[in-house]
Amino acid sequence: MSGLRSFVARRLLLGVLQTAAVVLLVFALTEALPGDAAVALAGDQPDPARIAAVREAMGLDRPAGERLADWAAGLLHGDLGTSLVSGRPVNRYLADGFGPTLLLASLTVVLLVPAGFGLGVLAARYAGRPADRLISSVTLAVYAVPEFALGVLLVTVFALRLGWLPPTAVGHGTDLLAHPAVLVLPVLVLLSRPVCSLARMVRAGMIDALASPYAAQARRYGVSGTRVRYAHALPNALAPAAQQLARTVDWLLCGVIVVEALYVIPGLGTVLLDAVAERDVPVVQGLAVVFGVLTVVLNLGADLVAHRFAPRAGVAA
Repeated sequence: MSGLRSFVARRLLLGVLQTAAVVLLVFALTEALPGDAAVALAGDQPDPARIAAVREAMGLDRPAGERLADWAAGLLHGDLGTSLVSGRPVNRYLADGFGPTLLLASLTVVLLVPAGFGLGVLAARYAGRPADRLISSVTLAVYAVPEFALGVLLVTVFALRLGWLPPTAVGHGTDLLAHPAVLVLPVLVLLSRPVCSLARMVRAGMIDALASPYAAQARRYGVSGTRVRYAHALPNALAPAAQQLARTVDWLLCGVIVVEALYVIPGLGTVLLDAVAERDVPVVQGLAVVFGVLTVVLNLGADLVAHRFAPRAGVAA
């Protein structure tokens, strides 16, 4: 038990350092962009005097290190800062955009687990047969299609040609559950690649487990094939699959930005794109902290699951 606590403490410390590194990198990259929030507010015909006045009012004339130190000091008290453009607290931006993003990610994960595991188990059960070859071929083909291209294709076919689904979320507000048809295409795009990678991971893990000596020994003792598959082989496939699932949820944080931009969904991805366009550094930094913390928590959870089902692999991760 003490070993597990030490493992968790090490991963949490590493996660804090990784989050700090991400914030520093985001701040440096944002500072390196041409212009700043004052220039973005000036529009197409900037007045140098007005830009200088706005920059001074925003505090952008102070050294970058000083501004970063002030922001980090507020972060220790749970204050993510204030938007340079609107003057609203960054926490409000996150609260407004969190709902749609969480809804998209949750629906994707809820559908991903049964679909990915189901396809993987089915392919492993019929390994080498037509069903396995069909699943492997389709998952490989779908995985090769970029999310943006797949999203455009789905909009063209199901929204513009057939008229079955709305092409975007424009006019539906942030309460997307009240308009479930709006969610169909975005969730399909978010599901496309993760389902393929998870199914292939589960298939490989189960095939390896079914070919192991202990599985052969269980069959010799008369254990049924169903029990060998689900009581012995499947748990051994869970450890790498759990880590793959955590990486998939990490990927969703990036994929949702593309999907929200394509389908005009007012989530965190849209907030991030707007903040980058406006050089709104505090909002970008706040999102970097949120994404960094989520990444740490998800990977820690995956490592604990891996440690539970395969202790050696979990601790080594």
